[in-house]
Amino acid sequence: MVRAAALGARGVAGIMQGFREPTPPRARRALHYTSKNMNNSTQPLPSFFSRISIAIGAFFRALSDADYAARLSRIDDPVPQPAAAPVAAPAPAPAPAPVQAPIILREATPDAALQLLSLFQREARLIDFTQENLSAYSDADIGAAARVVHEGCGKVLREHFTIEPVRNEAEGSRIELAEGFDAAAVRLTGNVVGKAPFRGSLSHRGWRSSSVRLPKLAEAHDAAILAPAEVEL
Repeated sequence: MVRAAALGARGVAGIMQGFREPTPPRARRALHYTSKNMNNSTQPLPSFFSRISIAIGAFFRALSDADYAARLSRIDDPVPQPAAAPVAAPAPAPAPAPVQAPIILREATPDAALQLLSLFQREARLIDFTQENLSAYSDADIGAAARVVHEGCGKVLREHFTIEPVRNEAEGSRIELAEGFDAAAVRLTGNVVGKAPFRGSLSHRGWRSSSVRLPKLAEAHDAAILAPAEVEL
């Protein structure tokens, strides 16, 4: 009976000591381990008897410390994950630059040009006139020869081409070129600044060919012979 009473007294004294000391040293170490190293798998796990001591210390501290009990009740709550940062929408891709169509160069066949030169030589003696040294002739002689060339060239153009003016306005009149005008048909001269519309004076109407009527060539014809040599017998 005395021994039982002594054990009971020691048990009661241990319980009261638990109330006076909020957390036994071993319990504090265990709680420190639990709160800071719970997810660290490299730390050794407490043994069975150590867990008994930790549980008893936590039990009595929870009875005397409401804040501690509240922390224990939240120990199994899932750890809140940080909110994912909003992903910025990708910037729209820049619009592709317009691809300029490649410039295709057409190869001019020399036969038509040679044929035209042949016609000018036959009707107007154009090649003879341009190849002649005119320094030995007077202006009157040159003027007479130029008249023959002028008439013959006019005849060739009228027979084999239909030639029309690019602009129908009278030369010297004021005209306006709107935006998008055909730069191949109208050439700007003088003080060209800014952008269309342009206003200026028509200094030349220009020319265009609306049709071409060159004679057909025989298969064996040598177009490089502009004028055959002449031998008088």
